[in-house]
Amino acid sequence: MTENTGHLRFLWNGLGFVALSLGVIGIPLPVLPTTPFVILAAYFFSKGSPRYSRWIQQHKYFGPMVQNWMKHRSISMRSKILATVLIVVALSIPFYFMTEELNPPSKWATLILVAIGWCYIMTRPNGPQEE
Repeated sequence: MTENTGHLRFLWNGLGFVALSLGVIGIPLPVLPTTPFVILAAYFFSKGSPRYSRWIQQHKYFGPMVQNWMKHRSISMRSKILATVLIVVALSIPFYFMTEELNPPSKWATLILVAIGWCYIMTRPNGPQEE
């Protein structure tokens, strides 16, 4: 392996861990969707490390979404429903309780960003039926 290849593998793996971290942070935060970041992490790991690539594909929680994406370019209906529920719940709390603290531009920016993420998730195919 040349020195340049080692640097590229380090870069791919680093990007994979950054994307995976954002995906994990996105689990409780509706503005940051989990699935796209986990899929992105799987892509980066496939470029940087066969070991990390296998790990994320076989992971108890992340593996099914990565495999669904790799095989069918799809996001399961269960993930879509969960994302929608979490988005509605998480947006309702600050919009209901902090009406005076949130100025209109920040409300609109939040709604637009969340809507873009939600539309992306909802427009992906559902893939095969889950068992």
